[in-house]
Amino acid sequence: MPASSLPDGLDDPIRDFGNSLTLERGRSDRTLEAYESDLRQCATHLARAGVKDWKSATGDHVMAWLYSLKLEPSATAPAGGDYTVASLARKLSALRMFARHLVRERVRPDDFTELLQGPKLHRKMPGTLNTEEIDSLLAAPVGGDAHALRDRAILELFYSSGLRVSELASLTLQQVDLEAGFLRVFGKGSKERVVPVGGKASDALAAYLTAGRTHFVKPKTGSQLFLSERGAAISRQMLWVLVKKYAKRAGITKTVKPHLLRHSFATHLLGGGADLRAIQEMLGHANIATTQIYTAVEEKRLLDQHAKFHPRNQTTSPAGPKTP
Repeated sequence: MPASSLPDGLDDPIRDFGNSLTLERGRSDRTLEAYESDLRQCATHLARAGVKDWKSATGDHVMAWLYSLKLEPSATAPAGGDYTVASLARKLSALRMFARHLVRERVRPDDFTELLQGPKLHRKMPGTLNTEEIDSLLAAPVGGDAHALRDRAILELFYSSGLRVSELASLTLQQVDLEAGFLRVFGKGSKERVVPVGGKASDALAAYLTAGRTHFVKPKTGSQLFLSERGAAISRQMLWVLVKKYAKRAGITKTVKPHLLRHSFATHLLGGGADLRAIQEMLGHANIATTQIYTAVEEKRLLDQHAKFHPRNQTTSPAGPKTP
């Protein structure tokens, strides 16, 4: 059922919620679209069940909706079950926020999601590159031409500052202060944070700005930092292509994506003794629990090292004294 055919009692509150997210909380367009898509998907289920407005929605309706998603067939899963646990948890999270909004706006007196339990999330530990792989990757853009200068600066900055791919793609010249050694980054929810830039990344950026960026500038080029051949801001998709290209050139067999450099940045900082709160601030995590996943990565690394190198963990026993 398309959104336009939803009853007003279901559709109008979703529109109001979207407006409040934009005006009061400064949510990004992408986040807003995801929330509204999830809510309209739920509203469509409610409408098919005969529910005309959110005042009549119940927790049982929501659980029936989530259960239906586990069974819902799709092109990739004809038998159903195409939604991951993380996707279902995200949908329920959006609905919880919406339910609290309905209470604040006095659309209904109670939070109909309050007693619901979401699916259990088992967080997968993020993959990382070791320092040797990082060195090989950062050395992969060879030469002094404009493309090599740009790509070297991109890779150095990814690893030096732990940026999200969208953050790096949207950087402008005004956000960079090489003299002070930091960037001003606008992350999720347009929240601003200051991120340090290491010495090698600063050198690579300076070289790109001096001798590389001018190659890409076109008459309509603005203040974007990293430019494509068309003189526009380099796209997120192109950044993915570049990282994969240089990982292959460096002989790295792992699947390397831009976010892997962010994970490596955090894990290597923690392994070097950096404070978890400082890493949280640099990554732009709203919740320290999100950053704590890197402690598990570091703990696993230490356990692996202990198991591999401690003499009491070796599986083969040394040979005993020979019999005369």
